[in-house]
Amino acid sequence: MKHGIHLDVRGLAPPEPLTRALQALENLSSVDRLCLLIDREPFPLYGILQDEGYHYATKIGADDYYEICIWR
Repeated sequence: MKHGIHLDVRGLAPPEPLTRALQALENLSSVDRLCLLIDREPFPLYGILQDEGYHYATKIGADDYYEICIWR
C-alpha cells in the first residue's frame, strides 16, 4: 500500500524548501510518495532526484504553485 507524505514549503526562503524536501526524502520508503507544494520550480531538486534514482512528476496548481510528487 502506498502512503503519502505531504510537505508544503510555499513561502519559505531558499534554501529552506530544498532542505526540508531532502530531509523528508530520508524517511521515504520504497512504497511512499512525497508530495511537495512549492511556489517556484525547484530545478536544483530535480538534479538531486535524478542522481539519487528517484522518479518525479510536476504539476502546476491553479494558484501558480508547483506540486511535485516523488517516489523511488
